[in-house]
Amino acid sequence: MFEAKDYANALSGLTTLLTEIKRLDDKPLLVEIQLVESRIQHALKNIPKARAALTSARTNANTIYCPPKLQAEIDMQSGILHSEEKDYKTAFSYFFESYETYDSLEDPFAMKALKYMLLCKIMTNQTDDVHALVNGKIGLKYHNNRSIEAITQISKSHAKRSLHMFQEVTKEFADQLSDDPIIHSHLTELYSNLLEQNLCRIIEPFSRVEISHIAKLIDLPVDVVERKLSLMILDKKYNGILDQGTGTLIVFEEQKEDKLFNCSLETIGALSRVVDLLYEKTNKLS
Repeated sequence: MFEAKDYANALSGLTTLLTEIKRLDDKPLLVEIQLVESRIQHALKNIPKARAALTSARTNANTIYCPPKLQAEIDMQSGILHSEEKDYKTAFSYFFESYETYDSLEDPFAMKALKYMLLCKIMTNQTDDVHALVNGKIGLKYHNNRSIEAITQISKSHAKRSLHMFQEVTKEFADQLSDDPIIHSHLTELYSNLLEQNLCRIIEPFSRVEISHIAKLIDLPVDVVERKLSLMILDKKYNGILDQGTGTLIVFEEQKEDKLFNCSLETIGALSRVVDLLYEKTNKLS
């Protein structure tokens, strides 16, 4: 059911099975089931429950002999959940542990762990480390692997901040990138960040500019650019407004924080409290 993406029924069946396994006190099987539960909850985007299930699996694994492959699976899932929370440094550590175990077992999942390691480096803007990993001892075994090549090309497009190179790579390596939901999710975020950076660079010289002109400069459809600018303004990533009537972006100057104004408010507030206290004491005396 899980592989068929029937997550609701898979979770329902797993809950019943989990109750029975707990009653039998079969710890090795319990660890595997809790790990599967974590994967299902992650697929349903319920990260807190996915983390809770994984914590239970790890706790039970520590009380028994845990086979290396199962430990590698636990580390892989830990890395995935940390990456979802944008803690890419910790995620990289877990992926590295998973990679070492899989590699020692000569398991093909080692390549997947390496792919996620490279992704973490890209997401933290450490593109130089991607090159070092791919051409170092770790990556030599998978140097000609198409999935690793795809991530390497994504790293190059990110380093150059090139939207078009990014789009070309995602089209060329669609099977390697889009078919993996973890990679696909983070690449969507990466593309969004690249688009924001490019838009900010283009808009920087202007105080008022037509959206169609921005679209021409960035070579993207007007509606895509307009929608992204709207989101950036709503998320307060850019200070300005869109004039729908004239189809222009009006850029506001960054407002510097007035420290005197804030200090004045604090002083007035303090004086107000003092007056209130004096009033209360006066009432008590009378």
